[in-house]
Amino acid sequence: MIRGTQAGEGNAIQMDMKRLFVVCGFLAGLAHAESLTLPLDQRPDWLERDGIIMAGSWEPLPFRVRRDGSDGLIPTADQRAAYEREHSPEMVAQLKALGVNFVMAHCYKAFGREAERESMADAVRFSKLCHDAGLRVGVYTNSGTMGWETFFKEIPAAKDWTVLDRQGLPLTYGRAKYRYYWNRNHPDAQAFYRQVLRFAVEEIKTDLVHLDNYSVGPGCEPVSIERFRGFLRERLSPSQLGQLDLRDTETLTAATAGPVNNLLRRAWLDFSCQSLADSYWAMSRYARTLRPDILMECNPGGVREGIRPPIDHGRLLQGGEAFWDEGAAPGFSDGKLQSRIRTYKVARLMNNVAFTYCRKPLELAETMAFNRDCLGCICWFEYGKLSVEPGSKDAASRDLEASVRFFKARRDLLRRATVIADVAVLRSFASQVFSESKNTARTAAVEQALIENRVPFQIVYDQYLSDLKRYRALVLAGCVALSDAQIEQIRRYANEGGTVCVIGPVATHDEWMIPRAKDVFGEIQAANVVRISEKDDPVAAIRRACEGGFSCSVEAPKGLCAEFTEQPGRRLVHLVNYRSDGPVKDVAVRLRLPPGTSLQSVTLAGPERKDDIALTSKEADGVATFTVPAVNVYEIAVVTLKKSGS
Repeated sequence: MIRGTQAGEGNAIQMDMKRLFVVCGFLAGLAHAESLTLPLDQRPDWLERDGIIMAGSWEPLPFRVRRDGSDGLIPTADQRAAYEREHSPEMVAQLKALGVNFVMAHCYKAFGREAERESMADAVRFSKLCHDAGLRVGVYTNSGTMGWETFFKEIPAAKDWTVLDRQGLPLTYGRAKYRYYWNRNHPDAQAFYRQVLRFAVEEIKTDLVHLDNYSVGPGCEPVSIERFRGFLRERLSPSQLGQLDLRDTETLTAATAGPVNNLLRRAWLDFSCQSLADSYWAMSRYARTLRPDILMECNPGGVREGIRPPIDHGRLLQGGEAFWDEGAAPGFSDGKLQSRIRTYKVARLMNNVAFTYCRKPLELAETMAFNRDCLGCICWFEYGKLSVEPGSKDAASRDLEASVRFFKARRDLLRRATVIADVAVLRSFASQVFSESKNTARTAAVEQALIENRVPFQIVYDQYLSDLKRYRALVLAGCVALSDAQIEQIRRYANEGGTVCVIGPVATHDEWMIPRAKDVFGEIQAANVVRISEKDDPVAAIRRACEGGFSCSVEAPKGLCAEFTEQPGRRLVHLVNYRSDGPVKDVAVRLRLPPGTSLQSVTLAGPERKDDIALTSKEADGVATFTVPAVNVYEIAVVTLKKSGS
């Protein structure tokens, strides 16, 4: 049960803060230096062993009542009865029968711990039912908002936690005017939410903590403006600070909106991204004091075509192990590919798991091919009714059964697999956020071309420039704003044998968009730089940069995508057909073998067959070739290797 009265909770918060200060004492120096994401070998064994097959219903009953039209939080008899069925052993058994092994449930939403006391106690009981049945549990602990009508009655001082717009008005959750966004960096608010985290970890015994709506950053409230002053002093040089009057609150507030054409506005955008990341990292650090291997997850949305403050996935995801992409479903229509591949690639890069709603076999195929250790959320079970996603009246599909069975039975093909990537495409923060939108479009166009042409590549962020040696080529497309330090990292990479493929203008400005007087890339060895115009074929240019061609290549029509992974002793080619006009036939695959190995065999595995089939293959000059006869939705070509001469 939830502990104590409000006075007792205040004492608990004070004790909690003292405990946190002790822990943070030695972590403070690492705050901006290293990722908080748990290394793979420090995570719970079940995550890698079993993966995640999720069912979700994470809205507490009081919120559902208000969401569905009531002015209060008291449920009807019918709502209460349906809610009880949802939390029954029968419901747990039904989910388990579908193949579900992980339930995302409710803990706390927004209305205050007193208003949600009963539903939080329900969460404790439901979690025990799930755990007793062998299911893992994640819980929703933070909506990013306050249901102010009840919350302010419980904690009147929480009015100061509200995110304010430039007019000094509370920022509401869209048309839900009864929900105000809260300042995630307000120290008193963080103390309150640490108590919710403690309840989730110690009472519910959750395996994962979910933090929602990581899409709203700081506003114009006093705490944010004061933090912005500190940020400016930390990030800007003395000469830059000399251009600003940090005492002028009105000027600082004005920087929260408007065109990105001055230093103060650019600094605010950087600050908003850092603030959002800081708040997530703070919650993760605290959760680790309660249980070192707790999994942390937030919902900033998926990785789209560019960085959009306050969301910077390259910064934010260093605070945990998972994140949500609730974007559009993948598909191929009118010659255009819609996918979540960017989300999955960034997740793999940053050792995160991506959570998505998976309603069709294509979505399950995509997540098996590109994601790590997660099949996705295959059903929603609010009030005990199985549907495909929140708010949908469509029943959960039985078409997913084969993919669920395959994910569970063939974990050997998916776990501990490393992505093969010849090419890194840089997403430069300053270039995408401070410069013209056409530069973001340049980067996105190259990413999309590589996805559609099945090139082994990875999206990288600024911090990964120190670890480029794993890639044969670095692509700079739309990267007009780079710091001196970043240029030096790229120069070092080129001097050590890496190839830099430059598409369009590059490094014409520094990290704050101050123009440079000369071409700083002129000093890089010409042989290690491939320059092309925006009108040229980027894939052809990048292929030239990777002398000898790519490690893996697949010949197929547009609409079939591929991911390439490796495990000890074998390489795997994941093929996903996004087309709805039938199977893609006679897919030719060319795979460069690692030095010291030769080809042993090629087999084909997929959800549509019980047994793998052998494929005819050839090897010549260290390259294996074979043809996949047809890809309906998903196939994995398993290339088994042996030591040369054995």
